[in-house]
Amino acid sequence: MPQWTPATITAVLWALVPLLAFGFAGKRCSALAQKLPLPPRLAVPAIFGVPYLLAGNTYARGNWLVLYFGLPVLVAVLLWRASTFDPVQHGDWRDFAILLVLGLAVDLRWLDPAWPPHLAALGKLILLDAALYGFLAVRQLTDVGFDLRFRKKDFQIGFRELIFYAPFAIVMGFVLGFLHLRLRLPSPGSAAITVLFTFLFIAIPEEIFFRGWIQNLLERRMSRTYALLVTAVIFGLSHFNKRATHFNWRYVLLATIAGIFYGRAWCEQHRVAASAIVHTSVDTIWSFWL
Repeated sequence: MPQWTPATITAVLWALVPLLAFGFAGKRCSALAQKLPLPPRLAVPAIFGVPYLLAGNTYARGNWLVLYFGLPVLVAVLLWRASTFDPVQHGDWRDFAILLVLGLAVDLRWLDPAWPPHLAALGKLILLDAALYGFLAVRQLTDVGFDLRFRKKDFQIGFRELIFYAPFAIVMGFVLGFLHLRLRLPSPGSAAITVLFTFLFIAIPEEIFFRGWIQNLLERRMSRTYALLVTAVIFGLSHFNKRATHFNWRYVLLATIAGIFYGRAWCEQHRVAASAIVHTSVDTIWSFWL
C-alpha cells in the first residue's frame, strides 16, 4: 500500500505550488522574478528539488539530489542565454534542446527510479515547475497561454473540439481493436478524483509542453497549420510506449489525431485551458467507458 506521510504530502503540495502559482498569477510571478538580481534569479529554481529530498527513494540519493536541485538551475541559465541571443523569440536552439531532454526524460521514464511508484508523477512535476519558471519567468516566452482562470470561451472551444474528435476516435478505436466498451457507472467521488488527477497530472503538463511550448515555438518558424500538424505528430509519437511493451502504433495514430484537435483548441486563443479541457474530457471518458 502507498505510504502517505506528512513528508510525502508536503512534497506533493510543494511540487504543486509553482504550477498553481503560474496558473493563477503567472504575470505576477514573472514580475517578481525579474526584480531579483541575476544570480539569485537563476538560483531560485533549485527549491523545486525539495520534494525529492522529502519523498524520493534513498537509492543513489546523492546523484538524484544533484539532478533535482541542479537541473532546474541549468534550465534557467540556458533559457536566460536564449533570451539574450534571441530577444525576438523566434526560437533558439536552447529552447528546443531543453524541451527535447525534458520530453525524453518523461517519456522514457528516466527519472522514475528516483521515486516510490505512487509518487513517480512528482518527478514530472518538478521538471514542469523548472520549465515553467525558465520559460515564463526567465525567458518570458509570450503566447504560452497558461492561465487557470477559466473563461466561458475555454469550455465552448474545448467541448466543441471534443465533439469533433469523438467520431474519429470512437470509429477508428473500435475498428482497430484499441477501444473496448465497458458499461459501468463510476461513483461521484471516484469520478471527481479521476477528473482532477487527469487534469492536473496529465492534461495540464502535456498541454503546456506540447501546445504552450512546442507548437508555440514552431508557429514562429512555420505556418500555423504546419506547426499544428508537426506538434500533433510529435504528441502522437510520445505515446509509442504507452500501455504496451512494444511500439503501440494504434495509440500513436489515435493520439496524433487527438493532438490535432487539442492543438486547434489551443491555437484559437492561445489558451492552455481550452486544450486541457478537451484533453481531460477525452482521457476521462476513455478511462470510464472505453
